[in-house]
Amino acid sequence: MSKADPKPAAGMAPDSDPGPAAVASAYQRFEPHAYLRNNYAPPRGDLSRPDGVGPWKLRCLAQTFATGEVSGHSLIDIGSGPTIYQLLSACAHFEDITLTDFLEVNRQELRLWLREEPGAFDWSTYSRHVCLIEGKGESWQEKELQLRARVKRVLHIDVHQPQPLGAGSPAPLPADALVSTFCLEAVSPDLASFQRALDHITTLLRPGGHLLLIGALEESWYLAGEARLAVVPVGKEEVMEALVRSGYEVRDLRTYVMPACLQTGVDDVKGIFFAWAQKKVGM
Repeated sequence: MSKADPKPAAGMAPDSDPGPAAVASAYQRFEPHAYLRNNYAPPRGDLSRPDGVGPWKLRCLAQTFATGEVSGHSLIDIGSGPTIYQLLSACAHFEDITLTDFLEVNRQELRLWLREEPGAFDWSTYSRHVCLIEGKGESWQEKELQLRARVKRVLHIDVHQPQPLGAGSPAPLPADALVSTFCLEAVSPDLASFQRALDHITTLLRPGGHLLLIGALEESWYLAGEARLAVVPVGKEEVMEALVRSGYEVRDLRTYVMPACLQTGVDDVKGIFFAWAQKKVGM
């Protein structure tokens, strides 16, 4: 799952019990349109605010890809959810992109956008913003055309399985890079499960390959329509430690504090982290 970016009311427990199976069951109530509205429409989707969460995420990704170090043939987006913004800067650097999600409703939402079908979420504001900050003179239409052309497949994934994509996956493996946004902490019942999920997705990445990871800081729940979903709270230090344990060199780790004006009652997130990590050779 992709996740974004008041305490729970008395007697309101998240729709989850410990264990990945219970997490999977809770996610059957996930509503993509509600999730998109909560996190990617205004106010959180207002990209005109320089201090907003959207511009911060897009800037972290654009600056990292601008280094030229994160490039290659194949990239896998781990737990895409119903979003594509996380790949707008990536698509110029990879010819073969795989989108993945556990839920069919999210995979269907991705296909709607890829096929430009009615009802697809409008990402043009994000595409325009990325073109602006990249400064290459590219139009937002060209940006979206390139991304659509380079996404080759949309696949099921389960990060709690040792082979997250299953046996005989059509995705080119190992990949040159992984991107994952608001996934691992949102589908892990505890820190040990978070670590195992990170270990599992790392098997999909070639030695020397790069992982760009964005996630929630100190969040314990979020809403997606009728679903109230549990999140394992993680801090910057825990993210750093998990990456090192999974065999990465952490190249960059940034944090963003969610301002009061963007604390809208759809979650209890305190901030966002962005990590650029490189898988060590020999791992």
